[in-house]
Amino acid sequence: MRNKYILLRHGETRYQAEGLDTLYARDENPGLSITENGKKKIKEVAKDPSSLNIDLIYCSTYYRTRQTAKIVNEELERDIIFDERLIDTNFGIFSGKSGSEYREFFSDKKERFQKKTPEGESWNDVKKRVVKVIQKIEKKYENKTVLIISHADPLWILAGYLTNLTEDEMLEQRNSQGIWPDVGQYFIIK
Repeated sequence: MRNKYILLRHGETRYQAEGLDTLYARDENPGLSITENGKKKIKEVAKDPSSLNIDLIYCSTYYRTRQTAKIVNEELERDIIFDERLIDTNFGIFSGKSGSEYREFFSDKKERFQKKTPEGESWNDVKKRVVKVIQKIEKKYENKTVLIISHADPLWILAGYLTNLTEDEMLEQRNSQGIWPDVGQYFIIK
């Protein structure tokens, strides 16, 4: 890699605040905002990355990530590039339904890499679109520190790609919370 990446998950939404095991509903997904607590935590996180010499910010186009980017950028004052390829996973017919209902659709976690949900996408579909963002950045920039603000699955998949993990290693890391971003948290990939 020609650049260094810092991956940041958007601030807390009501889904995390209320401990909901519900997938974002289609009509809410693009427009859901972060909570006051989420805003506060992102402000705290923003002070830490300011010392990391971030050169530019790439961000999902969803409202909660744009809010997060705006808060971070009050500290950093960098260009923000919004890219719809960084949006959250499309859960298809399971949007707005329980996470357990979605998980029961698959025989095991690994199947989610290949199997699409009806009207949705697989993890490999997500990987194809988020990797294209990295390829674009790698082609355009060199020796930059790039902050990417996105959602749990896209960031986890990106982290797996950037660190050359196999699907099994990614699942192992996900289960141990090793590269699974909590809301308002970031991790660095050099």
